[in-house]
Amino acid sequence: MSGRSSDRDGLPEGGFAGLAPELSVTDLPESLRFWCDVLGFRIAYARPENGFAYLQRERAQVMLEAINGRWETGALARPFGRGINLQIEVTALAPILVGLEAVGWPLFEPPHEAWYRAGRYEIGLRQCLVQDPDGYLLRFAETLGVRQQEV
Repeated sequence: MSGRSSDRDGLPEGGFAGLAPELSVTDLPESLRFWCDVLGFRIAYARPENGFAYLQRERAQVMLEAINGRWETGALARPFGRGINLQIEVTALAPILVGLEAVGWPLFEPPHEAWYRAGRYEIGLRQCLVQDPDGYLLRFAETLGVRQQEV
């Protein structure tokens, strides 16, 4: 199985996230190259005999599994994950952008600053969007801070 593996092939660092999406992928080795070598995730553990890998990058966790017909609620057609984007918080957006540029991977939406209202506050993000090899929409976001909403 390709992609960067952890030295211990065990539990995710810091334990399991409260929500870890499992994405069905058409080509697991290709997806691992993208998620690990380009985006900087690492394999916490894998079950190659099942076409499965559990990935982690900082606090974000995601599972990749080769399409196997199990738990499919309908026909899969690219782009996968229509109607959803996965926001992945990162300490710094720059390494993601460098990795994508190094392999000539297109951005779905270029880096930009956005402020989102949360009650009386605004949460700032520097973010970009990219699609993985199967079309899942990934939104990488670096936190810019919190400010009181302007009235």
